[in-house]
Amino acid sequence: MEEELKCPVCGSLFREPIILPCSHNVCLPCARTIAVQTPESEQHLPPLLHSRGPAPPAAAPGAGPGAGPGAGPGAAAGSAACLDSESAAGGGGGDHADKLSLHSETDSGYGSYTPSLKSPNGVRVLPLVPAPPGAAAAPRGAGPASSSLTCPQCHRSASLDQRGLRGFQRNRLLEAIVQRYQQGRAAAAAAAKCQLCDRSPPEPAAVLCEQCEVLYCAACQLRCHPARGPFAKHRLAPPPAHPGAPGGGADGGKGAGGGRKLPTCAEHDLENYSMYCVSCRSPVCYQCLEEGKHSKHDVKALGAMWKQHKAQLSQALNGVSDKAKEAKEFLVQLKNLLQQIQENGLDYEACLVAQCDALVDALTRQKAKLLTKVTKEREHKLKVNTPLISSAQLIPVYIPGMYLVVWDQINHCTLKLRQSTGLMEYCLEVIKENDPSGFLQISDALIKRVQVSQEQWVKGALEPKVSAEFDLTLDSEPLLQSIHQLDFIQMKCRVPPVPLLQLEKCCTRNNSVTLAWRMPPLSHNPVEGYILELDDGDGGQFREVYVGKETLCTIDGLHFNSTYNARVKAFNSSGVGPYSKTVILQTSDVAWFTFDPSSAHRDIVLSNDNQTATCNSYDDRVVLGTAAFSKGVHYWEMHVDRYDNHPDPAFGIARINVVKDMMLGKDDKAWAMYVDNNRSWFMHCNSHTNRTEGGVSKGATVGVLLDLNKHNLTFYINGQQQGPPAFENIEGVFMPALSLNRNVQVTLHTGLEVPQSVKQPKLPNN
Repeated sequence: MEEELKCPVCGSLFREPIILPCSHNVCLPCARTIAVQTPESEQHLPPLLHSRGPAPPAAAPGAGPGAGPGAGPGAAAGSAACLDSESAAGGGGGDHADKLSLHSETDSGYGSYTPSLKSPNGVRVLPLVPAPPGAAAAPRGAGPASSSLTCPQCHRSASLDQRGLRGFQRNRLLEAIVQRYQQGRAAAAAAAKCQLCDRSPPEPAAVLCEQCEVLYCAACQLRCHPARGPFAKHRLAPPPAHPGAPGGGADGGKGAGGGRKLPTCAEHDLENYSMYCVSCRSPVCYQCLEEGKHSKHDVKALGAMWKQHKAQLSQALNGVSDKAKEAKEFLVQLKNLLQQIQENGLDYEACLVAQCDALVDALTRQKAKLLTKVTKEREHKLKVNTPLISSAQLIPVYIPGMYLVVWDQINHCTLKLRQSTGLMEYCLEVIKENDPSGFLQISDALIKRVQVSQEQWVKGALEPKVSAEFDLTLDSEPLLQSIHQLDFIQMKCRVPPVPLLQLEKCCTRNNSVTLAWRMPPLSHNPVEGYILELDDGDGGQFREVYVGKETLCTIDGLHFNSTYNARVKAFNSSGVGPYSKTVILQTSDVAWFTFDPSSAHRDIVLSNDNQTATCNSYDDRVVLGTAAFSKGVHYWEMHVDRYDNHPDPAFGIARINVVKDMMLGKDDKAWAMYVDNNRSWFMHCNSHTNRTEGGVSKGATVGVLLDLNKHNLTFYINGQQQGPPAFENIEGVFMPALSLNRNVQVTLHTGLEVPQSVKQPKLPNN
């Protein structure tokens, strides 16, 4: 948190911090140092950012005689008199009729930079520009030169009004936090003791080595931790904050803020802040609402906005806190990875040396055989017997750079974690404050900073850049055979590892299943695609249902009330990897479906989430359901909502390619029961059979029982079976179907259990 409490100009803890228009903070003494006078040649630049109050006139009333030609050096003494108006009553009066403006980065600036005047963290400081000779008296009626202040962090420049630096609000909240932090650091420094001292009691600790994690006093540091050799790269930090130090506990904020006076309005010294201007994003008093520029602005209660902004900041902190926790775990993983890389490297070197020694022996023996053949051939051609002596040496291959890559990632992640942790601690201290107006002064900027800090942890930032595993595998057996054959082998890419099924994402819905999988972490073998296999729901053979690069797949059209086994494997150019574990998926016991608007006749009108159907035509039109059945027992009902002029609606099943502009059952693609108000008939291929007494009316319920285990179709009216089983020996894939005209309206009810007890069926009349 200490970095959040340091002034960007002087690099020290804030002293009398003020809030700039860009929401950054700077010490008041530092502001006096970096504020400069704008040259007259640049006063014509258009302002981009205006002050909270109206711009003062060129010559302020009440400037007194000192503002006229006889004012002498005091009226034109340069920026020293016009900057620190906080120390003079009235803020300088007519000496500063400045316009608050913001100049773009393309402007030439406000003066020459002096390299020798530079703060510890690189912010260049401009000296005060003295008045040129002969400029002691300004012409009567001419406006004074303006002064400006450039933010050392975002480099946005703002001109000062007649009040000078007094026009910027004091950040009382930050000032209180700095005070508590200084008290806590002093107490912590006094409490921390050296861990290597022989004296009793030990000396107070002066530094903490972050690598050794040991506290040293000054003497022990020189003796046990010299700044040379391997210790030269160790980072020495101040002793850690003491848990019981002021500001570190729950009472720190209360104690620091309990004695502060209530803040008063910057425009009206006698008024306390009571409201919050939403338009200007600043606390205001009652008099500002009555007389000032906030009278027509949107204002809200100060306490309500305080709580709202605290809640926003707390919510934004949750994301950063989660990322910081992940970063800590990631750092532990990286350090373990570093140790594992070193251990694996040593093991691999030893294994490589042993394998290379075996190769050298085999190569030496083979070399002798070949030399003999060469000698014989040479003797045969040249008739010369000259010995041939040569030698061979194998050098192990090392992998440089991997160690440095991990350390670079550790240092980078540590830096980002330190920044996020410091911002979190600072924000938590801010949240503890009980000063609403002070909190609201900086809450917007803090919320934005926290959100930006969270966005820094982009995807992939917490993943190792290197693997602890060594992909360099020496295949000694093929190499030995190749040496005997005076040939070479080439390293082969390994097949992909076993995919991991993500059970939390695998699910079933109705008669469809969804499966998800991923490759194991730290796996660098290339993957070109995946093969998903599914059995038939009866424990039969697996079959391929998907081949591709996606890791999420949904399979539709399965059997209801069935258990399926699924598995997946990956493949690349080297071959197919092993299967994953088998996952068992159970489809729904009963079917939930609606009428299908995509396949319905254009005269069909659907409503009630596609569960209610009627028609615009006097002719019969067909609509199908969204489910398809090829196995099992299924039952659904249709409630007659409207029945006028004795129409003949037809209920049943059909193929997907049924004719939809005539009554259901007139072609060979549908099996149906059509019914009027007195009787019903079964119909298929335009053949009418089994006329049965008993019809339908408004409020009646027609049930359809499709038993594909027995391959028959049965109908019910108001819970009583209508005639014998309507159709038998039916096989294939069927969809629920209905035909009706404009005189009928029907509502579909699905997900019903199969009737267990069936009333005695009515006997047909023919």
